[in-house]
Order: sequence, then C-alpha cells, then structure tokens
Amino acid sequence: MAVDIAGVLQEALPYINYFVGKTVVVKMGGSALSSEHTVLQDIIWLKNLQVNVVLVHGGGDDISNWLKRIGKDSKTVKGLRVTDEETMEVVKMVLVGKVQQELVAAINGLGGEAVGISGLDGKLFECERYTGEGDLGLVGRIKRVNLRPVTAALNEGYIPVVTPVGFGEGGVVYNINADLGAGELAAALRAEKLIFLTDVIGICDKDGQLISELNVNQVPELVNENVLTGGMLPKVEAAGRALERVKRVHIIDGRVPHALVRELFTDKGVGTMVVRS
Repeated sequence: MAVDIAGVLQEALPYINYFVGKTVVVKMGGSALSSEHTVLQDIIWLKNLQVNVVLVHGGGDDISNWLKRIGKDSKTVKGLRVTDEETMEVVKMVLVGKVQQELVAAINGLGGEAVGISGLDGKLFECERYTGEGDLGLVGRIKRVNLRPVTAALNEGYIPVVTPVGFGEGGVVYNINADLGAGELAAALRAEKLIFLTDVIGICDKDGQLISELNVNQVPELVNENVLTGGMLPKVEAAGRALERVKRVHIIDGRVPHALVRELFTDKGVGTMVVRS
C-alpha cells in the first residue's frame, strides 16, 4: 500500500506544484450533475492545493423539465435553446434560484466555501442578441466580461459558482449557453485550463474512436462529417474562442468518479484535449 501511495504521489506532485496559483475554469453541464459530489470534492481539493477554481454550471435538463411542467415546448438549434420571454423566466428561476444554490450548498456541505455569482451580478456578462442561427429570441452573445465579481470572490478565498445569464442594452436579460459563457470567462481570466464535464467520453471520430487530441483547425471537417453535432457544437466554438488566451481545453466524461483530478494530476489524463496550433 505504501508503495502504491508513493507511486501516486510521485506522479501527481509535479502537476500539483505546477498548478499552484493557476486558474482553472470548470464547466459542469446538467448531464454531469448526477456525479456532482465527486466533481465538487475534486474542486474543493484543488482549492485546498491553492488552485483558483471557477465553476460555471449549466442546467438544461432541469430547464426542459420545468418547461414541460408548464406545458411549454422546448426547442434547441445547434445546441442553443430558443428563448422567448416565458422561457427566460424559467431559465432564471431554474439556474439562479435552484441549480446555483444547490451547488453552493453542496460545496459548503462538503467543507468548501462557495459563493454564487450570476452573469447579472456586478455586470459580469454584458451581452448582445445572438445572431447567425435564425431568431433564437433572448439568447445572448457575450461582448464584454467584467471580472471584478469573480476576482473579488477568488481573492477572498471563495469558489465562484457562475450562472450563465447576462444583461444587454436597456437591462434586457439574456440566456447564455453555458459552454460559450465558460469559454468567454476562461479567456478573460487567462485561465491555465478550461475543462468541460460532459456525459460522453470526449469527442469521437466517425468510427466511434476517441480523439485524444484535437486541433481546432480540424473542427470544420468534423462538422461537415456530422461527427460534431448538437450540444458539442457550442463546446468546440467555446474552445476555439478560449484558446486565444487559454493554454489547453479539455472535454471529459464528468460521470467518471474524480475525472477532474485524473485529468489534471495524472500522466494519461482522460477525454479529448483541444489545442490550437
């Protein structure tokens, strides 16, 4: 047992030392919430190891369920939810009032110290209407990130739990795709890594084989081959944007216990690493 522990520490220590003081943005999708406790435990461990962790959460499944409860259809276009005013009210209720608060409570219950921040707080996410995929309604594209709310929380030792909503001209509230929000926030923070936790093993090729490393230049070809579809499209778009300032982006299976620690602190890692040549 002692030999096993020594081997684990020998592998992990160089990574631990490297990440001290660095910033890592973690995006947890609604589909990864089923294994949230190991993910949240990993985040607390990282914080205890002096890594600045920012958690951006989704909640698409919860939103869809609540829309179904009120008899409202839910439609997505290339991974983006069409959002009218009634849907926006549900988005705010579910993401800010439910999912964010549950994550903050869970982190605090596990011994961490978290604080919830929505994209409206301190004008974190300033948006304009998202265009290019037809009329999606109140879907926002981030045009400016005001980092003060997040950096203030980090400086006070908290784990920020960020909800992807934003504001636009005239105080209009927008629904922001959580992947795109995480990408913009990671770029603004100049994070060391951006990690997407999903319910798949990563990006697979047309034969179903995991692509362990993907250059963003390969994305158009994979889209044309229908390898990248649905919810994976915002992730690769966000990855491309983030890699202008972020060193590495990873898309990994958040259902695997302690996937986050395995990705950061082991030689092999898991999932798909997205890079820019």
